[in-house]
Amino acid sequence: MIIIDNALKARAAAGNPIRVGMAGAGFMGRGIVNQLAHHLPGMRLAAIYSRNPEQALQACHLAGMMDAEIVEDLAAQERVIAAGRCAVTADPLLLCRSGQIDVLIDATGAVEFGARFACEAIANRKDLVLMNAELDGTVGPILHERAKEAGVIVTGCDGDQPGVQVNLLRFVKSIGLIPLVCGNIKGMQDRYRNPDTQAGFAKQWGQTAHMVTSFADGTKISFEQAIVANATGMCVARRGMTGHEHKGHVDELVDRFDVDELMACGGIVEYAIGTVPSPGVFVFAATRDERQRIYLDYGKLGKGPLYSFYVPYHLTIFEVPLSAARVALFRDKVITPEYGSRVDVVAAAKRDLMAGETLDGLGGYMTYGLCENADATHRGKLLPIGLAEGCKLKRDITKDQVMTHDDVEIPAGRLIDRLRAAQDLHFYGSTPIPPSA
Repeated sequence: MIIIDNALKARAAAGNPIRVGMAGAGFMGRGIVNQLAHHLPGMRLAAIYSRNPEQALQACHLAGMMDAEIVEDLAAQERVIAAGRCAVTADPLLLCRSGQIDVLIDATGAVEFGARFACEAIANRKDLVLMNAELDGTVGPILHERAKEAGVIVTGCDGDQPGVQVNLLRFVKSIGLIPLVCGNIKGMQDRYRNPDTQAGFAKQWGQTAHMVTSFADGTKISFEQAIVANATGMCVARRGMTGHEHKGHVDELVDRFDVDELMACGGIVEYAIGTVPSPGVFVFAATRDERQRIYLDYGKLGKGPLYSFYVPYHLTIFEVPLSAARVALFRDKVITPEYGSRVDVVAAAKRDLMAGETLDGLGGYMTYGLCENADATHRGKLLPIGLAEGCKLKRDITKDQVMTHDDVEIPAGRLIDRLRAAQDLHFYGSTPIPPSA
């Protein structure tokens, strides 16, 4: 049911727009700035953070917000927001501490930064929309617990595939069916892509080569499906998921799954490669009601036992601001880890690695991410890829080997490690992360 549009019109008519603060002025951030500036009456961009404030200021200018102003302290930020203009800052904590921002958006995709931003938002009782699956897939469950304690919402966003999957799952459940597969459709996947191979595509779209590499090497989709699992209680059928290659329509994949096995495990998250419609998402569902089967067949969904539902697109920057509206207007969460820690993303080697090397970041030259059930991650002390950057190898690692905590030295002083340790303790009663972290 669509109700956001009329609610936003009412806010616009009352002269009381939802005030958004956003971290990030990259490719996606610039698109969100444009949406808020031109296409969403009832919402406005009140403040934006970037490590390079000139980049954020340029994003505002490109969207026609010529009166945006760079600020350096909270008082200046509040003055600019109160005047109806956009404050630009190199200090992300100012956004969290503002008394004039209704909801925050993290559009960075940075794990350590995202952890600090989320914790500060929660401490200041600010709702937060994550366009940061990397953070969510690493420590989302513990952030969710802390947000609940503080009485605020930390949620993933609509527009990215995880949110679109959960929207679709909610619809499927609302008509009385049992969702058993939540899926993501990819055009291609190559575990060994790196920033060199992806540089041309990244330049074409004004994105970073590392971000584009994380799309191509499977790390991004692993994070996306992990947070879907944590939101739905589903698991993975195998490490890395199956990844069905199929050049036909997604409807044709329903026969690839055993309904009894899916029912027994509570459903799985998956993906398909080369399948149409792309880039879309799908939910396969079943029913125990024979009368429903008659009407599903009448509705051209086939005879079962699995029925295919899909959305043929995800519209990222167009829908992310609406996620903020859902939170601010209706306290409606798009996608949160309601089932705690169900699936993790663990680090595997893209090439043979040598003892003494320091692991690079997501979408780099050294690692790719694989989904793994969280209980197996914990038992095997497997290294979440969200923690891998900056870790020094204690021993040689062969290509495609999944790393463990025993294989690395974790850098001291990182918040992300402390959050992960707290998450392990909360859900499993122990943690492989050394106290020095």
